[in-house]
Amino acid sequence: MPAIQQARSESLRSERDPTPRSAGLSWSACGLLAASWISAGAFGLYIVGFYLGALHAGDPARWNDNLTGLYNSRHPAALMAIAAHMAAGAVILVLGPVQLIDAVRQRWPAWHRWIGRLYVLTGFVAGVGGLGFIVIQGTIGGTVMNLGFGLYGALMVLAAVETYRQARARRFEKHRIWALRLFALAIGSWLYRMDYGFWLLAMHGLGHLETFRGPFDRVMAFAFYLPNLAVVELWVRGGRLPGGRFSRAAAAALMNAATLIVAIGTYYFLRYYWGPGILHALFGHSA
Repeated sequence: MPAIQQARSESLRSERDPTPRSAGLSWSACGLLAASWISAGAFGLYIVGFYLGALHAGDPARWNDNLTGLYNSRHPAALMAIAAHMAAGAVILVLGPVQLIDAVRQRWPAWHRWIGRLYVLTGFVAGVGGLGFIVIQGTIGGTVMNLGFGLYGALMVLAAVETYRQARARRFEKHRIWALRLFALAIGSWLYRMDYGFWLLAMHGLGHLETFRGPFDRVMAFAFYLPNLAVVELWVRGGRLPGGRFSRAAAAALMNAATLIVAIGTYYFLRYYWGPGILHALFGHSA
Protein backbone atom coordinates (compact mmCIF):
# COMPACT_ATOMS: atom_id res chain seq x y z
CA MET A 1 0.00 0.00 0.00
CA PRO A 2 2.70 2.61 0.80
CA ALA A 3 4.35 1.85 -2.55
CA ILE A 4 1.02 2.32 -4.35
CA GLN A 5 0.37 5.60 -2.54
CA GLN A 6 3.88 6.83 -3.38
CA ALA A 7 3.44 5.94 -7.05
CA ARG A 8 0.05 7.70 -7.12
CA SER A 9 1.58 10.78 -5.48
CA GLU A 10 4.40 10.86 -8.04
CA SER A 11 1.88 10.45 -10.85
CA LEU A 12 -0.16 13.39 -9.59
CA ARG A 13 2.97 15.53 -9.34
CA SER A 14 3.85 14.58 -12.90
CA GLU A 15 0.37 15.58 -14.13
CA ARG A 16 0.58 18.93 -12.38
CA ASP A 17 4.02 19.66 -13.77
CA PRO A 18 4.99 17.30 -16.60
CA THR A 19 8.41 18.86 -17.15
CA PRO A 20 11.33 17.43 -15.16
CA ARG A 21 13.07 20.06 -13.11
CA SER A 22 16.56 20.60 -11.80
CA ALA A 23 17.79 23.22 -9.37
CA GLY A 24 19.63 25.06 -12.15
CA LEU A 25 16.60 25.06 -14.44
CA SER A 26 14.29 26.26 -11.67
CA TRP A 27 16.63 29.12 -10.72
CA SER A 28 17.03 30.07 -14.39
CA ALA A 29 13.26 30.14 -14.85
CA CYS A 30 12.85 32.26 -11.71
CA GLY A 31 15.53 34.67 -12.93
CA LEU A 32 13.87 35.08 -16.31
CA LEU A 33 10.47 35.56 -14.70
CA ALA A 34 11.84 38.17 -12.29
CA ALA A 35 13.67 40.09 -15.03
CA SER A 36 10.60 40.04 -17.25
CA TRP A 37 8.36 41.12 -14.40
CA ILE A 38 10.58 44.08 -13.52
CA SER A 39 10.82 45.08 -17.17
CA ALA A 40 7.11 44.71 -17.85
CA GLY A 41 6.30 46.56 -14.62
CA ALA A 42 8.53 49.45 -15.69
CA PHE A 43 6.77 49.54 -19.04
CA GLY A 44 3.41 49.55 -17.24
CA LEU A 45 4.53 52.56 -15.19
CA TYR A 46 5.58 54.27 -18.40
CA ILE A 47 2.14 53.68 -19.91
CA VAL A 48 0.46 55.17 -16.86
CA GLY A 49 2.94 58.03 -16.60
CA PHE A 50 3.19 59.10 -20.21
CA TYR A 51 -0.03 58.16 -21.97
CA LEU A 52 -2.56 58.38 -19.14
CA GLY A 53 -0.61 61.30 -17.66
CA ALA A 54 -0.97 63.21 -20.92
CA LEU A 55 -4.67 62.38 -20.99
CA HIS A 56 -5.11 63.59 -17.40
CA ALA A 57 -3.27 66.81 -18.25
CA GLY A 58 -5.65 67.41 -21.15
CA ASP A 59 -2.88 67.02 -23.72
CA PRO A 60 -3.51 63.67 -25.51
CA ALA A 61 -1.89 65.13 -28.65
CA ARG A 62 1.44 64.43 -26.90
CA TRP A 63 0.84 60.75 -27.69
CA ASN A 64 1.81 61.51 -31.27
CA ASP A 65 5.33 62.36 -30.12
CA ASN A 66 5.87 58.60 -29.72
CA LEU A 67 3.57 57.26 -32.41
CA THR A 68 2.33 59.51 -35.18
CA GLY A 69 -1.43 59.39 -35.69
CA LEU A 70 -2.26 57.63 -32.42
CA TYR A 71 -4.37 60.58 -31.29
CA ASN A 72 -6.90 62.08 -33.67
CA SER A 73 -9.18 64.82 -32.34
CA ARG A 74 -11.87 63.81 -34.85
CA HIS A 75 -12.32 60.42 -33.16
CA PRO A 76 -13.06 60.95 -29.44
CA ALA A 77 -14.50 57.42 -29.16
CA ALA A 78 -11.19 56.01 -30.40
CA LEU A 79 -9.44 58.03 -27.70
CA MET A 80 -11.62 56.44 -25.01
CA ALA A 81 -11.08 52.97 -26.46
CA ILE A 82 -7.29 53.21 -26.64
CA ALA A 83 -7.13 54.82 -23.17
CA ALA A 84 -9.05 51.85 -21.75
CA HIS A 85 -6.73 49.52 -23.63
CA MET A 86 -3.64 51.19 -22.18
CA ALA A 87 -4.93 51.42 -18.61
CA ALA A 88 -5.97 47.76 -18.60
CA GLY A 89 -2.72 46.78 -20.28
CA ALA A 90 -0.69 48.41 -17.52
CA VAL A 91 -2.57 46.36 -14.92
CA ILE A 92 -2.20 43.00 -16.64
CA LEU A 93 1.55 43.50 -17.10
CA VAL A 94 1.93 43.75 -13.33
CA LEU A 95 -0.61 41.11 -12.28
CA GLY A 96 0.30 38.38 -14.78
CA PRO A 97 3.50 37.09 -13.14
CA VAL A 98 1.78 37.08 -9.73
CA GLN A 99 -0.65 34.46 -10.98
CA LEU A 100 2.23 32.22 -12.08
CA ILE A 101 3.79 32.04 -8.61
CA ASP A 102 3.04 28.64 -7.07
CA ALA A 103 3.14 30.00 -3.52
CA VAL A 104 0.32 32.46 -4.24
CA ARG A 105 -1.92 29.73 -5.65
CA GLN A 106 -1.17 27.23 -2.90
CA ARG A 107 -0.90 29.39 0.22
CA TRP A 108 -3.35 32.17 -0.59
CA PRO A 109 -5.97 30.68 -2.94
CA ALA A 110 -8.46 33.45 -2.16
CA TRP A 111 -5.94 36.09 -3.28
CA HIS A 112 -5.23 34.05 -6.39
CA ARG A 113 -8.94 33.98 -7.24
CA TRP A 114 -9.54 37.70 -6.69
CA ILE A 115 -6.37 38.77 -8.51
CA GLY A 116 -7.35 36.34 -11.26
CA ARG A 117 -10.78 37.96 -11.62
CA LEU A 118 -9.17 41.39 -11.95
CA TYR A 119 -6.60 39.99 -14.36
CA VAL A 120 -9.25 38.42 -16.57
CA LEU A 121 -11.38 41.58 -16.50
CA THR A 122 -8.49 43.84 -17.47
CA GLY A 123 -7.44 41.39 -20.19
CA PHE A 124 -10.97 41.53 -21.59
CA VAL A 125 -11.05 45.35 -21.42
CA ALA A 126 -7.62 45.61 -23.07
CA GLY A 127 -8.76 43.39 -25.93
CA VAL A 128 -12.09 45.16 -26.44
CA GLY A 129 -10.46 48.60 -26.18
CA GLY A 130 -7.88 47.74 -28.81
CA LEU A 131 -10.53 46.31 -31.14
CA GLY A 132 -12.66 49.41 -30.65
CA PHE A 133 -9.76 51.66 -31.62
CA ILE A 134 -9.09 49.64 -34.78
CA VAL A 135 -12.76 49.69 -35.85
CA ILE A 136 -13.18 53.42 -35.19
CA GLN A 137 -9.86 54.85 -36.35
CA GLY A 138 -7.59 52.10 -37.63
CA THR A 139 -3.88 51.69 -37.02
CA ILE A 140 -1.07 53.70 -38.54
CA GLY A 141 0.19 50.61 -40.39
CA GLY A 142 -2.91 50.13 -42.52
CA THR A 143 -4.55 46.84 -43.47
CA VAL A 144 -1.78 44.47 -42.38
CA MET A 145 -1.42 46.07 -38.95
CA ASN A 146 -5.21 46.25 -38.59
CA LEU A 147 -5.43 42.52 -39.25
CA GLY A 148 -2.52 41.62 -36.99
CA PHE A 149 -3.59 43.80 -34.09
CA GLY A 150 -7.25 42.90 -34.62
CA LEU A 151 -6.47 39.19 -34.33
CA TYR A 152 -4.42 39.97 -31.22
CA GLY A 153 -7.36 41.77 -29.59
CA ALA A 154 -9.79 39.00 -30.52
CA LEU A 155 -7.50 36.32 -29.08
CA MET A 156 -7.07 38.39 -25.91
CA VAL A 157 -10.85 38.56 -25.45
CA LEU A 158 -11.22 34.83 -26.15
CA ALA A 159 -8.45 33.87 -23.71
CA ALA A 160 -9.90 36.10 -20.97
CA VAL A 161 -13.40 34.65 -21.40
CA GLU A 162 -12.17 31.04 -21.50
CA THR A 163 -9.87 31.50 -18.51
CA TYR A 164 -12.83 32.69 -16.44
CA ARG A 165 -15.31 30.18 -17.88
CA GLN A 166 -13.10 27.17 -17.26
CA ALA A 167 -12.42 28.28 -13.68
CA ARG A 168 -16.14 28.71 -13.01
CA ALA A 169 -16.75 25.22 -14.40
CA ARG A 170 -13.96 23.92 -12.12
CA ARG A 171 -12.09 22.50 -15.09
CA PHE A 172 -8.81 23.62 -13.55
CA GLU A 173 -6.41 22.00 -16.00
CA LYS A 174 -8.11 23.74 -18.93
CA HIS A 175 -8.27 26.92 -16.84
CA ARG A 176 -4.50 26.74 -16.29
CA ILE A 177 -3.83 26.32 -20.01
CA TRP A 178 -6.06 29.24 -20.99
CA ALA A 179 -4.49 31.37 -18.25
CA LEU A 180 -1.06 30.63 -19.75
CA ARG A 181 -2.36 31.65 -23.18
CA LEU A 182 -3.75 34.86 -21.70
CA PHE A 183 -0.39 35.60 -20.08
CA ALA A 184 1.44 34.93 -23.36
CA LEU A 185 -0.85 37.45 -25.06
CA ALA A 186 -0.72 39.97 -22.21
CA ILE A 187 3.05 40.38 -22.45
CA GLY A 188 2.75 40.99 -26.19
CA SER A 189 2.61 44.78 -25.91
CA TRP A 190 5.80 44.74 -23.84
CA LEU A 191 7.54 42.35 -26.23
CA TYR A 192 6.49 44.51 -29.18
CA ARG A 193 8.51 47.43 -27.77
CA MET A 194 11.41 45.22 -26.75
CA ASP A 195 11.61 43.59 -30.17
CA TYR A 196 11.62 46.95 -31.91
CA GLY A 197 14.28 48.24 -29.55
CA PHE A 198 16.61 45.32 -30.21
CA TRP A 199 15.97 45.48 -33.96
CA LEU A 200 16.78 49.19 -34.08
CA LEU A 201 19.97 48.59 -32.10
CA ALA A 202 21.15 45.53 -33.98
CA MET A 203 19.94 46.23 -37.52
CA HIS A 204 19.56 50.04 -37.43
CA GLY A 205 15.89 49.77 -38.30
CA LEU A 206 16.29 47.70 -41.47
CA GLY A 207 12.83 47.15 -42.98
CA HIS A 208 11.14 49.62 -40.63
CA LEU A 209 9.37 52.74 -41.92
CA GLU A 210 7.87 55.65 -39.97
CA THR A 211 4.52 54.70 -41.47
CA PHE A 212 4.93 51.19 -39.98
CA ARG A 213 4.36 49.69 -43.42
CA GLY A 214 7.84 48.31 -44.05
CA PRO A 215 8.57 44.57 -44.33
CA PHE A 216 9.77 44.33 -40.73
CA ASP A 217 6.69 46.22 -39.52
CA ARG A 218 4.39 43.84 -41.39
CA VAL A 219 6.06 40.83 -39.79
CA MET A 220 5.90 42.43 -36.35
CA ALA A 221 2.14 42.99 -36.70
CA PHE A 222 1.86 39.25 -35.92
CA ALA A 223 5.25 38.28 -34.49
CA PHE A 224 4.80 39.93 -31.09
CA TYR A 225 2.19 37.40 -29.96
CA LEU A 226 1.96 34.33 -32.25
CA PRO A 227 5.39 32.93 -31.21
CA ASN A 228 4.38 33.38 -27.56
CA LEU A 229 1.28 31.26 -28.13
CA ALA A 230 3.37 28.67 -29.99
CA VAL A 231 5.69 28.37 -26.97
CA VAL A 232 2.70 27.82 -24.67
CA GLU A 233 1.28 25.15 -26.97
CA LEU A 234 4.62 23.35 -27.09
CA TRP A 235 4.82 23.54 -23.31
CA VAL A 236 1.34 22.18 -22.58
CA ARG A 237 1.33 19.58 -25.38
CA GLY A 238 4.96 18.49 -25.43
CA GLY A 239 5.31 17.53 -21.78
CA ARG A 240 8.75 16.22 -21.00
CA LEU A 241 12.01 17.71 -22.18
CA PRO A 242 13.94 15.19 -24.32
CA GLY A 243 17.54 14.37 -23.61
CA GLY A 244 17.56 14.31 -19.82
CA ARG A 245 20.27 16.28 -18.04
CA PHE A 246 21.77 17.77 -21.22
CA SER A 247 18.47 19.22 -22.42
CA ARG A 248 17.77 20.72 -18.99
CA ALA A 249 21.24 22.30 -18.94
CA ALA A 250 20.65 23.69 -22.43
CA ALA A 251 17.25 25.05 -21.41
CA ALA A 252 18.80 26.70 -18.34
CA ALA A 253 21.52 28.25 -20.50
CA LEU A 254 18.93 29.63 -22.92
CA MET A 255 16.92 31.08 -20.05
CA ASN A 256 20.05 32.70 -18.59
CA ALA A 257 20.86 34.22 -21.98
CA ALA A 258 17.27 35.47 -22.30
CA THR A 259 17.49 36.97 -18.81
CA LEU A 260 20.64 38.86 -19.79
CA ILE A 261 19.02 40.13 -22.99
CA VAL A 262 15.92 41.28 -21.10
CA ALA A 263 18.09 43.03 -18.50
CA ILE A 264 20.12 44.86 -21.17
CA GLY A 265 16.99 45.83 -23.08
CA THR A 266 15.29 47.04 -19.92
CA TYR A 267 18.29 49.22 -19.05
CA TYR A 268 18.27 50.71 -22.54
CA PHE A 269 14.56 51.49 -22.45
CA LEU A 270 14.65 52.88 -18.91
CA ARG A 271 17.64 55.08 -19.67
CA TYR A 272 16.47 56.53 -22.95
CA TYR A 273 12.74 55.95 -23.23
CA TRP A 274 10.59 54.75 -20.33
CA GLY A 275 12.57 56.48 -17.58
CA PRO A 276 12.35 60.00 -19.06
CA GLY A 277 8.63 59.49 -19.67
CA ILE A 278 8.03 58.39 -16.08
CA LEU A 279 10.12 61.27 -14.68
CA HIS A 280 8.29 63.77 -16.86
CA ALA A 281 4.93 62.49 -15.54
CA LEU A 282 6.11 62.64 -11.92
CA PHE A 283 8.20 65.82 -11.86
CA GLY A 284 7.50 67.63 -15.11
CA HIS A 285 10.98 67.03 -16.57
CA SER A 286 12.99 64.17 -18.07
CA ALA A 287 16.40 62.73 -17.32
